[in-house]
Amino acid sequence: MNEKTIKQNSPRAWLLAARPKTLSGAAVPVMIGLSLAYSDALLYGDAGVFSWTAAVLCLLFAFIMQIDANFVNDLFDYVKGTDDRATRLGPERACTQGWISVERMKHAIALTTCLACAVGLPLAYDDYGGLEMILVGLVCVVFCFLYTTHLSYMGLGDVLVLVFFGLVPVSITYYVQLHTVTPEVLTAGMACGVVIDALLLVNNFRDRDTDRDAGKNTLVVRIGPKATLWLYLGVGIAACLMGLVFWANGHVLAFVLPFVYLVLHVFTWLEMKRIWQGRELNRCLGQTARNIFVYGLMVALGLLLS
Repeated sequence: MNEKTIKQNSPRAWLLAARPKTLSGAAVPVMIGLSLAYSDALLYGDAGVFSWTAAVLCLLFAFIMQIDANFVNDLFDYVKGTDDRATRLGPERACTQGWISVERMKHAIALTTCLACAVGLPLAYDDYGGLEMILVGLVCVVFCFLYTTHLSYMGLGDVLVLVFFGLVPVSITYYVQLHTVTPEVLTAGMACGVVIDALLLVNNFRDRDTDRDAGKNTLVVRIGPKATLWLYLGVGIAACLMGLVFWANGHVLAFVLPFVYLVLHVFTWLEMKRIWQGRELNRCLGQTARNIFVYGLMVALGLLLS
């Protein structure tokens, strides 16, 4: 894409900065949590306890927080010098390319943070999650900033993905609906987290050399590219095997259907092995985002159809 065609601070610039392709990572855990809650509400014979208002609020909060995290990542990686026009291999970033000014990005971060809090606040009503949702929301906001500014440089990004793209959104979405959390929900959250971590793995696999030079000790930098490739394959297999918990709880299709995802995941893994390094790995990044959405869709359909 030719950055000269993008006017600074224009609507198109903001759309690119929001990274809409990443929203699948925000939608999938909420989608799985909602499907689990709805199927269990039907099982208990009281589908009326399921709140569509709370479901929409959970989705909106997840979407806005993802955009907020993208803005924070864009700004701070530019300020730290991690993103460089000459060496960057990944998709172009708004501040680095000059599409968004630093001051405007700071204002946007403040706005999206406040908007996410405003959207999530009604979930603190007793009919939904209760006052503890305020603490959950604050923790999400704090770690949204800590990830880019500190924790990703310490190699803890993968742990945060497991927690904040798996366990937390799946469990909290379920809890808001049924006011409890089951072992099936926790396992589903972990499976969702490892699936989404594949996106971070391929991203850091592509950037391993520039990250090492910038002092960003990601998991890929620590364990090396060969081990990362096997880990990438392993997270897909592990997620499908953790789906045995669905079978054990009578959701057989929720275990079977995600193997469609695994086939796609294996093809992407083979593509990563072939390409190995360079900008061409961005194709694998897009494929992984697609695979994540397929996984979420297959699990959700399996839960509802079972």
